[in-house]
Amino acid sequence: MDTTPVISSLNNTYCQQIIDIILPIQQIEFNVPITLEAQPDLFDIETNYHQTGGDFWGAIYNKQLVGTIALIAFDNNSAAIRKMFVLKEYRGKELGIAQLLLNNLIDYCKQNNIAHIYLGTVEMLKAAHRFYEKNGFTHLAKQDLPESFPLMAADTIFYELHLNN
Repeated sequence: MDTTPVISSLNNTYCQQIIDIILPIQQIEFNVPITLEAQPDLFDIETNYHQTGGDFWGAIYNKQLVGTIALIAFDNNSAAIRKMFVLKEYRGKELGIAQLLLNNLIDYCKQNNIAHIYLGTVEMLKAAHRFYEKNGFTHLAKQDLPESFPLMAADTIFYELHLNN
């Protein structure tokens, strides 16, 4: 049994597994009014994430994909976090999967001279708000986002983190 979560870069061979994690969390667990059709990026990870200068990572635990986080690079040194989801039974400090995913993303940003990280989320994800705030993210008004920030229609709350590379 693999008792340590491993963070790995994911490609298009994982699209269905990624969808199988994200969609039920969005639609069933949190009643976010978003459809799979509104998220075409999930059908082509490589084009939408890798080719932007970002990446898409998964947490593998016991040979199962249990969490995801993605990064879309935009502008010269800015990027947006997307698709941060962990299956309910793998959340919490015991395994620390969300923290491992975020740490991996931040390390990637530092290595790739990405100094500004932004994200959008929704009102009902209160635990996510606390998690980001605990990790140094600060609230940002929608109108203060960079013009080229890739907005998701469902997002209503925004955060930023500035790294000292």
